[in-house]
Amino acid sequence: MSESEPEIVIEVRGLTNSFGEQVVHENLDLDVRRGEILGVVGGSGTGKSVLMRSLIGLQRPDSGVVKVFGESILDRDEQELQGIRRRWGILFQGAALFSTLTVAENVEVPLREFYSRLSDKLLDEIAAYKVVMVGLPEDTGPKYPSELSGGMRKRAGIARALALDPELLFLDEPTAGLDPIGAAAFDQLIKDLSQRLGLTVFLITHDLDTLYAICDRVAVLADRKVIAVGTIPELLALDHEWIQEYFRGPRGRAAEEANEEANESRAEEARAETGGAEA
Repeated sequence: MSESEPEIVIEVRGLTNSFGEQVVHENLDLDVRRGEILGVVGGSGTGKSVLMRSLIGLQRPDSGVVKVFGESILDRDEQELQGIRRRWGILFQGAALFSTLTVAENVEVPLREFYSRLSDKLLDEIAAYKVVMVGLPEDTGPKYPSELSGGMRKRAGIARALALDPELLFLDEPTAGLDPIGAAAFDQLIKDLSQRLGLTVFLITHDLDTLYAICDRVAVLADRKVIAVGTIPELLALDHEWIQEYFRGPRGRAAEEANEEANESRAEEARAETGGAEA
């Protein structure tokens, strides 16, 4: 790999997944580059979540190659997989917090699994730090998931996903169920964390605002495989019916306009700050 070529964190080749006679993926290929936020989109039944489950070892494919950090995750025993798994974090749909545990205890779950010798005091300190890192109030740790709003639960889920200081983050429909303001705030959180922590993010979403606001590239699932990967302008240049309907439809146009307005607002703020500094 030359210095100009980005490092590939996830490499998928020839992936085939089926359930009985239903073939979900067939000879699917995909690369995820280090440091990027890759959005994954597709119509209902295209297997977006099945793809993610294949990448994290929860779905055993019929055939194909899946490498994460250059190592195959197929045909590995549990102990070998553990070494790879501690390098990634996962936010499932709905945050999937343990309802009988407090937020702090939820964050401590992966720490207790991988670092059983850590003292309770240190575990509590790490959990408190992660809670604040994702923008939750300091007093959130002792609360239970049922006491939190939907947006706060998702942030708690991110805190748990970041417990082991991962290099790679898997997010499954992270803004689903949030109102537009909450979704935009969560998008900004993901972008900020990615930049500050140097994360690579694999993000399944149907939220066009998320795609425009934070994704570096988008992978499109259709016809049982990834039919295209690129920036949104690159995808819009393709003559594919589903891509055109998805991104050129009313919601797609609204998301594009909102993103353009946000970019212009940020540019104006930057110009104002520069002008003030020069004065």
